[in-house]
Amino acid sequence: MSKLLIIGTVAFDAIETPFGKTDKILGGSATYISLSASQFGIYSGIVSVVGGDFPKKYLEKLNSRNINTDGIKIIEDEKTFFWSGKYHNDLNSRDTLITDLNVLANFKPVVPKNFTDTDYLILGNLHPAVQMAVIKQIPVRPKLVVLDTMNFWMNNTWNELMEVIAKIDVITINDEEARQLSGEYSLVKAAQKIQEMGPKYVVIKKGEHGALLFNGENVFFAPALPLEEVFDPTGAGDTFAGGFIGHITKTGDISFENMKRAVIAGSNLASFCVEKFGTERMENLTHQEIQKRLLQFKQLTQFEIELG
Repeated sequence: MSKLLIIGTVAFDAIETPFGKTDKILGGSATYISLSASQFGIYSGIVSVVGGDFPKKYLEKLNSRNINTDGIKIIEDEKTFFWSGKYHNDLNSRDTLITDLNVLANFKPVVPKNFTDTDYLILGNLHPAVQMAVIKQIPVRPKLVVLDTMNFWMNNTWNELMEVIAKIDVITINDEEARQLSGEYSLVKAAQKIQEMGPKYVVIKKGEHGALLFNGENVFFAPALPLEEVFDPTGAGDTFAGGFIGHITKTGDISFENMKRAVIAGSNLASFCVEKFGTERMENLTHQEIQKRLLQFKQLTQFEIELG
């Protein structure tokens, strides 16, 4: 069975949307990525850090889904990374209320020995120096390396980010970040420029407007499923990335055609994530629900037309 290594945050979130609010709940990029990827029945491991305040039941919850947590360092006398945010009425924009780095401030990642030969690697949204430290601990290059990043790192750690981008195969970012990274407004031109930086594949997430996949001259667009209710968008991007790399890890196929299917798989899982607060929907998702919604995606995009 192929192995997937996930780098990212395991954290507490406190979220407020027009539909309600939560106290501290389970969050973090690695959490969402791993829960999403676990839907494909694969073996994965997380490299992250938490404080002594992190409940053991959360680690057990991850373990129960074949997610190895040996790489999650517990610093007993410190606190877990905490983020609090409030979404506006349209749910497309939000205000960050609190960011307490806590244990993340001095995080030195250590890849467990049984994952130094990982087949697939996904670098969740973290400081590029942490992402690079992980890359350097893996002696044989994985079959595919996926990177997620954000405008904060573009603004504050440009040179380090460029070094990481040069070493990856796939980058997943949103449209605003793609424009900032490339200096191009057109997403087609932006993807071309980003490919020149290193990654062969560029995935541009457009939230409720779907996702684009670029590879050379090849372009694929996956729509987002129109949903009756969107409850909480937190973690949707990470859930998408987890579905993407989960599908590829399961199939072992890194062709453009299979990446198209991986984009749909990611979009499908992200559509569930937004239906409840935090990780709740992803924890209770059934195989039957996933297959039923995949069929909806197929019906949404499939048509026949006479070419005259």
